[in-house]
Amino acid sequence: MTYEELCWEPIAALPEGEPETSFGGRWEDRLWLNVPGPFYTGIADNCWTGRLHAPRHVLYGGEYFGEYVYRQPATTAEVLNLVTAAQEDPYRGYACDGDSRWTPEAVRDWWRDRGQVTEYLEPLLPRWSSSDRSDEREASEGLRDFAAYITDGLGADLRKYLFRLEEGCYPKNSGPLPELT
Repeated sequence: MTYEELCWEPIAALPEGEPETSFGGRWEDRLWLNVPGPFYTGIADNCWTGRLHAPRHVLYGGEYFGEYVYRQPATTAEVLNLVTAAQEDPYRGYACDGDSRWTPEAVRDWWRDRGQVTEYLEPLLPRWSSSDRSDEREASEGLRDFAAYITDGLGADLRKYLFRLEEGCYPKNSGPLPELT
């Protein structure tokens, strides 16, 4: 088997010309709600277009309700959806250099502090669910998805991401994974 068959590389799924074309976000501007992984946002569009293209990956939050990545893509199609969201961002606030920024310690710190994310999401859900705005009602589905993902699924995905940071690729086989705690 080749390396490509053993290891999935999300950045390799970017179309030719990316990230230079659409990804200009800066780590220093990263919104704290972004989950650890190769993709994140800094100062991103607040016109609520990201979920139109990547509804299982993008939400809105922070001081100006800019876009952020709440679930990392796990397939080429999901990467392409995130690319489309990035292409629609007039601020070019999406980034794809998280692998060179996140450390195992930083991932574990984010996971340890995930309660702050949950606390942030809690008051938004009832407000957006009953909103007169259709985009807020639609985004409330994303809030529910993110909250459920934090409870069930994100921990396993972050353990795989820790493996990637330590071993250079995502695991293809079941086996021991690094601990989050």
